[in-house]
Amino acid sequence: MFFLLCYSWAQATTFAITNTTLFPISSPPIENSTILIRNGKIENLGKDIVVPEDIEIVDGSGKFVMPGLIDVHSHMGVYPWPSTQAHSDGNEMSAPVTSRVKAEDSFRVQDPALSRARAGGITTIQVLPGSANLIGGETVTLKIRPARTLKQMRFEEAPRGIKMACGENPKRVYKNDEDGPQTRMGNLAYMRKTFRNAQDYQKQRLSSNPPPTNLNYETILEVMNGNIRVHIHCYRHDDIEGIYRVMDEFDIQVTSFQHALEAYKVRDLIIEHGTSIATWPDWWGFKMEAYDATPYNATMFKNDGGVVALHSDSANTIQRMYTEAAKMLRYGSTEEQVLEMITIDPAKMLGIEEYVGTLEVGKHADIAMFSKHPLDAYTLVERTWIDGTLVFDRTLEGTPNARP
Repeated sequence: MFFLLCYSWAQATTFAITNTTLFPISSPPIENSTILIRNGKIENLGKDIVVPEDIEIVDGSGKFVMPGLIDVHSHMGVYPWPSTQAHSDGNEMSAPVTSRVKAEDSFRVQDPALSRARAGGITTIQVLPGSANLIGGETVTLKIRPARTLKQMRFEEAPRGIKMACGENPKRVYKNDEDGPQTRMGNLAYMRKTFRNAQDYQKQRLSSNPPPTNLNYETILEVMNGNIRVHIHCYRHDDIEGIYRVMDEFDIQVTSFQHALEAYKVRDLIIEHGTSIATWPDWWGFKMEAYDATPYNATMFKNDGGVVALHSDSANTIQRMYTEAAKMLRYGSTEEQVLEMITIDPAKMLGIEEYVGTLEVGKHADIAMFSKHPLDAYTLVERTWIDGTLVFDRTLEGTPNARP
């Protein structure tokens, strides 16, 4: 009953936030300004905006307003709370290649972590399968609206994505399998074999005696045709180079390297390939391939013109993404760069920058309001809107509507 109540209590409205400091991201901050929301989209923003008399006014005095935050690497829903084996639905470890599976088919919309993410100003997430497999399956991009069904959360305009992995994880999971992969060279050989098999399958499907439908290869062919964005779990610089050897052979575009702790070593190679990175500000050392890291990684990549998203990979860290992002100021990034890393850069990575990631006329009204500057160590998210619907309000703390 509580969940249903939370879903229905707030509906999209027409309103204006006035007397606030706006961070459009696409342009410098605007003090003492107004943003007008109508029918779930941004109708106008800036100084000297005339607010119609018949709409709701939200007083933004002393507050700071920016686009809703975007996390491109989440496992919420596929590893929902409470964290039990019964809820472990993110890795289909039945084979090294399971491109046929989809994260959306494991996603639990009632994961309590989602409400905590909204309380942290998060409005959009990409949910990925885990990294046990070389090709683990399709990702799903969601607006984390309070909802009863996945359909109500889907980011309809978002393109498809797929999760791949290399390095230690597939080695560890399949080390005892007769067909492997058991080594890094086995990882890449298995990928090559998969892509070649998909090509052979395509030829056979056009023959007079076609084989039965193979859903793994059907998805792989969509990848090879450029219809699915490729996101690859990868840490070491030599793994990154190895992935390009394989992908270049089949003319496959790598959209992003996820984690990418050694991207700084080959950032020229990554940027030349038009690939972005998603990484943590300073998490490292939890396994061998995560040791040669530096917290300057994102700054160096960004300074060289690359697209960088800061990600959480954690249902806990996602609650304070803005605080995590603020660490990057210590490691050489500018305020403008840091805010881009949690808004427009992840939007670009997911192919949704036309709709979210900045505060601009016509874009979706996904908004986070902060009590102080978004990168202040003491700031708090006071309200979060998705498509103009209020989905979190700290002023209702202690009531059922505080964390819908």
